[in-house]
Amino acid sequence: MSSDTVASSSFSAGDSRPGRSSRLKNPRLRFILLLAALVLIVGGVLWFIRFESFGKYQESTNDAYIQADSITVTPKVSGYVDRVFVDENQDVKAGQPLVQIDPRDYRAQAAQSVAQIDVAKASAAGVAAQIAEQHAAIARAEAELMAANANAAFAASEVARYRPLAASGAETRERLSELQNQAAQAQAKAAAARAMLTSARKRVATLEAQVRQAQAQGEAARALLSAANTDVEATILRAAVDGRIGDKSVRQGQFIQAAARLMTLVPKASLYVEANFKETQLGLMRVGQPVTIEVDALPGVELPGHVASIAPGTGAQFSVLPPQNATGNFTKIVQRIPVRIAVSVGPETRRLLIPGMSVEVSVDTRSARDAAARIRREQERHNARIGR
Repeated sequence: MSSDTVASSSFSAGDSRPGRSSRLKNPRLRFILLLAALVLIVGGVLWFIRFESFGKYQESTNDAYIQADSITVTPKVSGYVDRVFVDENQDVKAGQPLVQIDPRDYRAQAAQSVAQIDVAKASAAGVAAQIAEQHAAIARAEAELMAANANAAFAASEVARYRPLAASGAETRERLSELQNQAAQAQAKAAAARAMLTSARKRVATLEAQVRQAQAQGEAARALLSAANTDVEATILRAAVDGRIGDKSVRQGQFIQAAARLMTLVPKASLYVEANFKETQLGLMRVGQPVTIEVDALPGVELPGHVASIAPGTGAQFSVLPPQNATGNFTKIVQRIPVRIAVSVGPETRRLLIPGMSVEVSVDTRSARDAAARIRREQERHNARIGR
């Protein structure tokens, strides 16, 4: 390289530094840089203020899904399916018929119960007639007893009249013996008439017991009739609430057992969100706090809601096989707690929400921002009481 080239390069390098320095001295550029720095500082301050007053109180999770308390439609009685009134995914109203089971067997049972009621009524009426006859028999027995008592009293008076005559010899002893025998027979007939009257009266009590028995049989038959009518009504399965039919497996002509699963009724009005928050997120979460809901199926749409309830245990505690952390090696895992969130939307939006959809929720916990300080003060007072 020649000395002229080196000198030229050195001269060019020396000229670049003064040029850059002169650009920084440009008032317009310095104003732009100062304005950008000021904007960054103001933006940072605003972000910090918003975070301290709002952002750090927002607890969110995407482990959340739309749920509904679905109703499993099951029959109370067994039988062949006569008709199916609904189709898969059909909207139904409360009380609308869903399935009809052949009711002929249950109507026959109801008719049999009606016949048993009639038999019981006839039996009671027949026994009541016997009671009326028995009262007449009692009246006859009372009359016979009165006659027997009168004969016995007359025979006794004759014996008393002839006894002194026989003792004085005015009458024979044979006549007195004959009268005494007649008096004894009269007394026996009176005793027999008294016994017949007692038996007739007790017969009334027996017949009245038979009436009560017939009435009890009638009550039992009426209970069977009520049960049979209930079974007849149960042959028509109706929708319990407004909703939509899903998972329908019943077919016409199919024989179904009682309590068999036929279909599922998903209510329209009882949709909610089940969000599984980490245990570290629940410190300030309270029932009633506002919630923002974003459904994956409705991008860009925020739905309002509020915390309805918080589960009394973690999801692991309610599993079929809860973990036993006291055995083997232990690895701490942050647990999740189910939180139920009520959704406040109109009917048009509610029709688009389907149980099982994924959502992302954010809970505003600012209403409990002073909870930690209150808990610390409460614990300090408690510790002070224990110390005393």
